[in-house]
Amino acid sequence: MAGPVTRIGVTGHRVIPSSVLPVVRSGMRRQLGGESGLEALSSLAAGADQLFADIALDSGVPVTAVIPGMDYEAHLGDEAARSAYRRILTACASRVELPAEPTHEKAYMAAGRWIVDHADRLVAVWDGHPARGLGGTGDVVAYARSTGVPVTVLWQPGVLRAP
Repeated sequence: MAGPVTRIGVTGHRVIPSSVLPVVRSGMRRQLGGESGLEALSSLAAGADQLFADIALDSGVPVTAVIPGMDYEAHLGDEAARSAYRRILTACASRVELPAEPTHEKAYMAAGRWIVDHADRLVAVWDGHPARGLGGTGDVVAYARSTGVPVTVLWQPGVLRAP
Protein backbone atom coordinates (compact mmCIF):
# COMPACT_ATOMS: atom_id res chain seq x y z
CA MET A 1 0.00 0.00 0.00
CA ALA A 2 1.33 3.44 -0.92
CA GLY A 3 2.06 5.94 1.84
CA PRO A 4 0.68 9.45 2.05
CA VAL A 5 1.42 11.90 -0.74
CA THR A 6 3.20 15.16 0.04
CA ARG A 7 2.07 17.91 -2.33
CA ILE A 8 4.53 20.69 -3.08
CA GLY A 9 3.18 23.77 -4.83
CA VAL A 10 5.14 26.46 -6.61
CA THR A 11 4.76 30.18 -7.15
CA GLY A 12 7.34 32.45 -8.64
CA HIS A 13 8.47 35.11 -11.01
CA ARG A 14 8.22 34.65 -14.77
CA VAL A 15 11.67 36.13 -15.33
CA ILE A 16 14.47 34.79 -13.15
CA PRO A 17 17.80 36.64 -13.41
CA SER A 18 20.61 34.35 -14.63
CA SER A 19 22.58 35.00 -11.43
CA VAL A 20 19.70 33.53 -9.41
CA LEU A 21 19.06 30.43 -11.57
CA PRO A 22 21.70 28.17 -9.96
CA VAL A 23 20.27 28.84 -6.47
CA VAL A 24 16.72 28.26 -7.72
CA ARG A 25 17.54 25.05 -9.60
CA SER A 26 19.48 23.49 -6.72
CA GLY A 27 16.78 24.51 -4.23
CA MET A 28 14.07 22.97 -6.39
CA ARG A 29 16.07 19.75 -6.74
CA ARG A 30 16.43 19.60 -2.94
CA GLN A 31 12.68 20.11 -2.48
CA LEU A 32 11.77 17.46 -5.07
CA GLY A 33 14.42 14.82 -4.37
CA GLY A 34 15.23 12.28 -1.72
CA GLU A 35 11.65 11.68 -0.65
CA SER A 36 9.08 9.29 -2.07
CA GLY A 37 5.39 10.02 -2.41
CA LEU A 38 5.68 13.56 -3.76
CA GLU A 39 3.37 15.40 -6.12
CA ALA A 40 4.12 18.80 -7.67
CA LEU A 41 1.43 21.46 -8.23
CA SER A 42 2.14 24.10 -10.87
CA SER A 43 0.28 26.53 -13.12
CA LEU A 44 3.00 26.00 -15.76
CA ALA A 45 3.54 29.73 -16.36
CA ALA A 46 6.84 30.81 -17.89
CA GLY A 47 9.75 31.04 -15.48
CA ALA A 48 9.53 29.46 -12.03
CA ASP A 49 6.41 27.36 -12.68
CA GLN A 50 7.77 25.69 -15.80
CA LEU A 51 11.23 25.18 -14.28
CA PHE A 52 9.70 23.54 -11.19
CA ALA A 53 7.53 21.25 -13.31
CA ASP A 54 10.49 20.24 -15.50
CA ILE A 55 12.66 19.42 -12.47
CA ALA A 56 9.77 17.47 -10.90
CA LEU A 57 9.27 15.43 -14.06
CA ASP A 58 13.04 14.83 -14.39
CA SER A 59 13.00 13.61 -10.76
CA GLY A 60 10.09 11.23 -11.39
CA VAL A 61 7.65 13.36 -9.41
CA PRO A 62 4.16 13.53 -10.95
CA VAL A 63 2.91 17.02 -11.77
CA THR A 64 -0.63 18.33 -11.52
CA ALA A 65 -1.22 21.30 -13.83
CA VAL A 66 -3.47 23.97 -12.31
CA ILE A 67 -4.89 25.98 -15.21
CA PRO A 68 -6.27 29.46 -14.39
CA GLY A 69 -9.82 30.19 -15.58
CA MET A 70 -9.02 32.37 -18.57
CA ASP A 71 -7.56 32.15 -22.09
CA TYR A 72 -4.37 31.11 -20.32
CA GLU A 73 -2.14 29.79 -23.08
CA ALA A 74 -2.56 33.00 -25.10
CA HIS A 75 -1.19 35.02 -22.15
CA LEU A 76 1.85 32.91 -21.32
CA GLY A 77 4.31 35.16 -23.16
CA ASP A 78 6.30 34.32 -26.24
CA GLU A 79 6.09 31.21 -28.42
CA ALA A 80 8.89 29.52 -26.46
CA ALA A 81 6.85 29.81 -23.24
CA ARG A 82 3.69 28.54 -24.95
CA SER A 83 5.59 25.65 -26.52
CA ALA A 84 7.12 24.68 -23.16
CA TYR A 85 3.66 24.91 -21.58
CA ARG A 86 2.21 22.49 -24.15
CA ARG A 87 5.17 20.10 -23.79
CA ILE A 88 4.95 20.01 -19.99
CA LEU A 89 1.15 19.80 -20.00
CA THR A 90 1.25 16.57 -22.02
CA ALA A 91 3.63 15.06 -19.43
CA CYS A 92 1.47 16.00 -16.42
CA ALA A 93 -0.20 13.25 -14.42
CA SER A 94 -3.36 15.32 -14.10
CA ARG A 95 -4.80 18.74 -14.72
CA VAL A 96 -7.23 20.96 -12.85
CA GLU A 97 -9.13 23.48 -14.99
CA LEU A 98 -10.33 26.30 -12.76
CA PRO A 99 -13.61 28.16 -13.35
CA ALA A 100 -13.53 31.34 -15.42
CA GLU A 101 -12.74 34.55 -13.57
CA PRO A 102 -13.71 38.13 -14.57
CA THR A 103 -10.07 39.29 -14.96
CA HIS A 104 -6.70 37.70 -15.65
CA GLU A 105 -5.43 38.93 -12.28
CA LYS A 106 -8.32 37.23 -10.45
CA ALA A 107 -7.66 34.06 -12.45
CA TYR A 108 -3.97 34.10 -11.42
CA MET A 109 -4.90 34.66 -7.76
CA ALA A 110 -7.50 31.86 -7.85
CA ALA A 111 -4.86 29.49 -9.26
CA GLY A 112 -2.36 30.54 -6.59
CA ARG A 113 -4.94 30.04 -3.85
CA TRP A 114 -5.92 26.61 -5.26
CA ILE A 115 -2.29 25.52 -5.21
CA VAL A 116 -1.80 26.74 -1.62
CA ASP A 117 -5.09 25.18 -0.50
CA HIS A 118 -4.01 21.79 -1.88
CA ALA A 119 -0.30 21.90 -0.98
CA ASP A 120 1.50 20.64 2.10
CA ARG A 121 4.24 23.18 1.44
CA LEU A 122 4.99 25.94 -1.07
CA VAL A 123 8.19 26.75 -2.95
CA ALA A 124 8.40 30.45 -3.83
CA VAL A 125 10.87 31.80 -6.37
CA TRP A 126 10.55 35.29 -4.98
CA ASP A 127 12.68 38.39 -4.50
CA GLY A 128 10.70 39.32 -1.39
CA HIS A 129 9.00 42.36 -2.92
CA PRO A 130 5.24 42.94 -3.14
CA ALA A 131 3.33 41.56 -6.11
CA ARG A 132 3.12 43.86 -9.13
CA GLY A 133 -0.49 42.87 -9.71
CA LEU A 134 -3.17 40.81 -7.99
CA GLY A 135 -2.20 37.16 -8.00
CA GLY A 136 1.54 37.80 -8.20
CA THR A 137 4.13 35.87 -6.23
CA GLY A 138 4.00 38.17 -3.19
CA ASP A 139 0.22 37.74 -2.93
CA VAL A 140 0.44 33.94 -3.12
CA VAL A 141 3.21 33.84 -0.49
CA ALA A 142 1.16 36.10 1.82
CA TYR A 143 -1.87 33.84 1.37
CA ALA A 144 0.19 30.71 2.12
CA ARG A 145 1.64 32.28 5.26
CA SER A 146 -1.82 33.42 6.40
CA THR A 147 -3.14 29.88 6.08
CA GLY A 148 -0.16 28.22 7.78
CA VAL A 149 1.28 26.50 4.69
CA PRO A 150 5.09 26.41 5.07
CA VAL A 151 6.92 28.50 2.45
CA THR A 152 10.48 27.93 1.24
CA VAL A 153 11.81 30.99 -0.59
CA LEU A 154 14.43 30.36 -3.27
CA TRP A 155 16.34 33.48 -4.32
CA GLN A 156 19.78 35.07 -4.31
CA PRO A 157 19.87 37.77 -1.62
CA GLY A 158 20.31 41.27 -2.97
CA VAL A 159 19.22 40.46 -6.53
CA LEU A 160 16.06 42.09 -7.84
CA ARG A 161 13.92 40.67 -10.62
CA ALA A 162 13.75 42.51 -13.92
CA PRO A 163 11.54 45.60 -14.03
